[in-house]
Amino acid sequence: MASVTPSVADDGANQAPIGFAEFVSLIAAMMALTALGIDSMLPALPAISATLGVAHANDRQFIITAFMVGFACAMLVYGPLTDRFGRRPVLAVALVGYVVTNLLAAVSGSFELLLIARAASGAMVAGARTVTIALVRDCYSGRAMARVMSLAFIVFMAAPVLAPTFGQMVLLFANWRWIFAGIALVTAVILLWFLVRMPETLPVAERRPLRLSLLVDGAGRVVRDRYAVGYTLAATALQGGLFGFIGSIQQIVTDVFGVPHLLALVFAAVAGTMAVGSFLNSRIVLRYGTRLISHSALVGFILLAALHLVIGLSGWENLANFIVVQALMMACFALATSNFSSMAMENMGDIAGTAASLQGFVATLGAALIGAYVGQQYNGTTVPLYIGFTVMGVLALIVVLVAEKGRLFRPAHEPAISAG
Repeated sequence: MASVTPSVADDGANQAPIGFAEFVSLIAAMMALTALGIDSMLPALPAISATLGVAHANDRQFIITAFMVGFACAMLVYGPLTDRFGRRPVLAVALVGYVVTNLLAAVSGSFELLLIARAASGAMVAGARTVTIALVRDCYSGRAMARVMSLAFIVFMAAPVLAPTFGQMVLLFANWRWIFAGIALVTAVILLWFLVRMPETLPVAERRPLRLSLLVDGAGRVVRDRYAVGYTLAATALQGGLFGFIGSIQQIVTDVFGVPHLLALVFAAVAGTMAVGSFLNSRIVLRYGTRLISHSALVGFILLAALHLVIGLSGWENLANFIVVQALMMACFALATSNFSSMAMENMGDIAGTAASLQGFVATLGAALIGAYVGQQYNGTTVPLYIGFTVMGVLALIVVLVAEKGRLFRPAHEPAISAG
């Protein structure tokens, strides 16, 4: 298993039990199930609300919010379970549950039942997020882990780019219920791949018993570590802006720009730069270091969000500049958050599952609530969204400054200071 305190010189030698390319692809595929569960819904929101009698357009966003709340709350459970029972059994049960809950969503006869099914689906797929991060941490550490996560994020980002297209294609031939059936089928295929190819990565000797005192001790270690807290909160803020974007993009494309038929194309153009940012990070992180890259990207994110807010307030906004500025923001988002996740886990090697669980709970629940609030402010313009992006970016910068004791842009060759 990887060292508890990773070396700055970690060269990322392959420690995975399967080939590097397959390992990254499998991790990415399991992570992508979350994005598929969110973004494939976007073209179907009007059809779902019409079928189930949703009166207010902004209430459609709860189909996304319910999923994310369930996702966040379940993370508290998966971390301790995977540290106790291992990665394979916990992840297998979670993926089976994801298949079942998507089938339940497919047959829902009321908006309330659909929201329950969506929350349950989020709770199930949370296992894929929590356990896979712990699995990666079992095999890699430091900048090597950041590189693996960046490469996985490239494949992972194909899901939000393609998911709305998947949803639109389903709607051409069937009703929205078949979107959920399709997600269930994709999950079953990935589950089979995982069970056949991926062995257990947590040795029995390193498993932690399910004792409250140990859970409290693990949580205490997380909250006492400035990097774990600071970078988790920074990721929360940035993801809050992102969830506000996801919740309102269907309405923005339809109401502000009047091109509902271009939703999948607009979303792909914007989200595709996240993959570009992650690929760039994977190529440069070992040379320049996680801090120099992520801090620079965070500043770029804030400046672009403020620029977009000015454009929205001025009335100069059109579809072209919306796509260009938002796409650049998403590239910065990817460069920042790919590294934030790794830095938050720097000192958490021996409690990787518990740490990933607690960090994921805070980041996802906080981001879901922030995103829901931002989305509910939608007023027929993009102004509320870019107020949200700008404010969240500034808040992220403040907590990073606190975590780093005011020292930003530290280069790769300079070791991190103590996080205690």
